[in-house]
Amino acid sequence: MTRRESDWEGVRLHVVTGKGGTGKTTVAGALALALAADGQTVLLCEVEGRQGISRLFDAPSLPYDERRIAVVPRNGATAGEVYGLAIDPEAALTEYLEMYYHLGRAARALDKVGAVDFATTIAPGVRDVLLTGKVYEAVRRKEKKRVHDRPTYDTVVLDAPPTGRIARFLGVNAGVADIARVGPIRRQADSIMALMRSPQTAVHIVTLLEEMPVQETSDGIAELRAARIPVGSVIVNLARRGPLDRPTIEAASADQLPRADFVAALHETGLPADDATVEGLLTDAREHAIRVAMEDELRTRLDDLGRPIYELPRLADGADLGALFDLAGELTKQGMA
Repeated sequence: MTRRESDWEGVRLHVVTGKGGTGKTTVAGALALALAADGQTVLLCEVEGRQGISRLFDAPSLPYDERRIAVVPRNGATAGEVYGLAIDPEAALTEYLEMYYHLGRAARALDKVGAVDFATTIAPGVRDVLLTGKVYEAVRRKEKKRVHDRPTYDTVVLDAPPTGRIARFLGVNAGVADIARVGPIRRQADSIMALMRSPQTAVHIVTLLEEMPVQETSDGIAELRAARIPVGSVIVNLARRGPLDRPTIEAASADQLPRADFVAALHETGLPADDATVEGLLTDAREHAIRVAMEDELRTRLDDLGRPIYELPRLADGADLGALFDLAGELTKQGMA
């Protein structure tokens, strides 16, 4: 079967965000697997210190080191690989000073005396520069001749902070504007912003078909556009695929389902067909129809945002590694990877 071309050819950095509880870490992991299924080497990063990636891939807790967490077969061809990284701001500063200023021992001494905590407390934007700076460095490795004996990646997937602060997190220039108008931190921030605003980056927002996540998705897209950061897709997670067809849903919504049909179906299957059972089934059908109507309205609101939309089903048995591969297949079929 010929593989469908991805909707995001040319994107090197996929940023995945979403309101808390929407499953953005699961979606980021599925996207990383989907990209690796095309033979790519992918780095999957997290920045919130939750070790969500290690739990998702049933792997040991990730240190500040790039570890291979999955190999994805590809019909006998070269397998793709997923590496995982939990980015820590203190370790990122130590690495930054060692790479660019050769201050390895001095950097470690700064870490021991809490200089990083002090700096990021008085200037929170510095923390975001350190976190996004590591992502920036990983994306750019393929452009360099020497990469310090570390893997180079075709694509980086970032499990980012929630939608409510994603524009501020990625907009590192604003975060350091008052403390670093010139100098190395400012130059680093400028370089990061050039990547974040380039066609190599896409910010995807994970949502549920519920009022608050959809509204936060709309607000997040507006903030990203105001910051001139490329908005990618909207991913509807945990989407229900109900058993009733559209005519049945419309009849249930209008309270016009034929009671006799329910009684006949119950008799045919050998189940009780008393009034309480039939009335319970009719009530369930009405409630399902109401929920479908609400979800249809929310889908219309998402369509109006003007971004590609992908849908992932609710997982019956939770997000284990097998289910993650299933979700990756869904993203591939729909053209996201």
